[in-house]
Amino acid sequence: MQELKNLMRKLGIVGAGGAGFPSYAKLAEGADLLLINGAECEPLLATDYILLRDELDLVLQGVLEVINKTSIKKAYIAVKAHNAERLGWEDGEKLADGVFARALPDVYPLGDEISLIYEATGRLIKPGKLPITEGVIVYNVETMYNLGRGIRYNEPVTKKWLTIGGEVKNPVVIKVPLGAKIADIFEKLNVEVKEGYTVIDGGPSMGKVINPRTYAVNKTTKGILILPDNSQAILSKKTNEVLATKRAETACCQCTRCTDMCPRHLLGYPLEPHKMVRTAMGVVEAMPDMVISATLCCGCGVCESLACNQGISPKAVIDNYKKLLSKNRLRFDKNGEYSVKEEREYRMLPYKKWMSALGVSVFDRDTDFYGEINDFERVEMTLSRHIGIPSIPAIKDGDIVEKGDLIANAGDGLSLPQHASISGRATLGNDKIIIDKVR
Repeated sequence: MQELKNLMRKLGIVGAGGAGFPSYAKLAEGADLLLINGAECEPLLATDYILLRDELDLVLQGVLEVINKTSIKKAYIAVKAHNAERLGWEDGEKLADGVFARALPDVYPLGDEISLIYEATGRLIKPGKLPITEGVIVYNVETMYNLGRGIRYNEPVTKKWLTIGGEVKNPVVIKVPLGAKIADIFEKLNVEVKEGYTVIDGGPSMGKVINPRTYAVNKTTKGILILPDNSQAILSKKTNEVLATKRAETACCQCTRCTDMCPRHLLGYPLEPHKMVRTAMGVVEAMPDMVISATLCCGCGVCESLACNQGISPKAVIDNYKKLLSKNRLRFDKNGEYSVKEEREYRMLPYKKWMSALGVSVFDRDTDFYGEINDFERVEMTLSRHIGIPSIPAIKDGDIVEKGDLIANAGDGLSLPQHASISGRATLGNDKIIIDKVR
C-alpha cells in the first residue's frame, strides 16, 4: 500500500471535486470496498459521464491499481440511473475483475459521500466519522483517471476536465491545462457573460461565485457555469449569513420542513435545521457546543432552496455556525446508535424537481466532449488549493520550465507537489506560480 501512496503523492493526485483532499492520504488499512463517485450529483455537470464514456479504460486502470495494491477486493463505480442507461450499464454489471457498476436513483444529493455510501452499499457512516470506519474508501472518477494515466504514461496531474455550461450556446466538456484562466477559456470558446448573469465554479447547488476575469482552473474545478442572477441558484449564494441568521431568529414559523427534508437527518443524523434556526446567535457565541451538530451538514441547500416556505435560509444560518465552531475547533464527536429514518425512501428529492427549484432546468441540455485546448499563453498554478499544507516552490523566479516539470515540492505533512502544465518562464507570485509561454 505504501508504494501506491507514494505514487499518488508523486503524481500530485488530489480529489478531483469537492474540498480537494490529497488522494494518497485516504488509503488506509481496514478497507474492503472501493467506491468510485460518478454520481455527478450537481445538475448541469457532465464531466464524470464523459470520462466514463470516453476514457473508461484509464479509469479502470486506476481502480484496478488500488485493488491490486491494497486489501480491497471489490469496487463499485456508482452513477445515476439516467447515466447508467446512456453508458449501457446494468446495475451490478461486471466492468472488470472485481469492479462492478452501481446504478443510483435519479435523486439529489447522492454525490454527498455519506448518502452515496449508504445508497450504493447499505453501510451507514456514523455521524462525525470517516468512511474508512465502515471499510469504505471513496474516490472521484477523475481521480482514478489521473491515477490510470499516471501509471500508463508516467505523467503527473497537469490537465483538468471540466464542464462549461449554463447560458452558453452549446454546453461542453473540455480538457485544459491546470491554471488556465477562465477568461481565456471563454474567449477560445466564444463564450460571453451577459449582463445579469453570474459565473460559478462548481454546480448550481454548492458551487461558488467567481470572477471569470481573474479566476484560474485548479485541481478541484469540475465545471464553470453561467447562470442568471435572478435564479435561486445564484440568489442563495449571495445571501448574507449574518443578516440571514438575524432574520431567521424572528421570521421562522417552526414548521420543521427543513428538518423533514434534510438528507443527513433522513439518514438518522442528529441534525435538525429548524432548531438551529431558532437558536439565538448570542447564545451560540457563548456556548458554541449547543450547535455542534451543524458540522454534520453537507451544505446541499435543500433546506433553503426547496423546503422553507418563509424565504429563510437555514443553510446560511448553519454555515455561520460552522465558522464559529471551526474558530473554536469544535466538531461533532458523540457516540450513539443511529438508524435511517423509515420515511427517507419517500422524501428523497427527484433530480429534475431540484433543477426546477434552482431555476436551472432550461440549461439542462445534452453535453458532449469538445476536445482538448492547449494553446494558452499563460497559466497560474495555485500552491494551496488542496486540503493541508501548501506546496513549496522548487524553482526560482525567472526559471524556464518544461511541461510536466516539478515546480513545487510537497510541504511537510499533508501536502502535494505541483507540476508545470505548460512550458515557459516561471514567475513566483503570492501563493501561485505563473508560467508564461516564451516566444
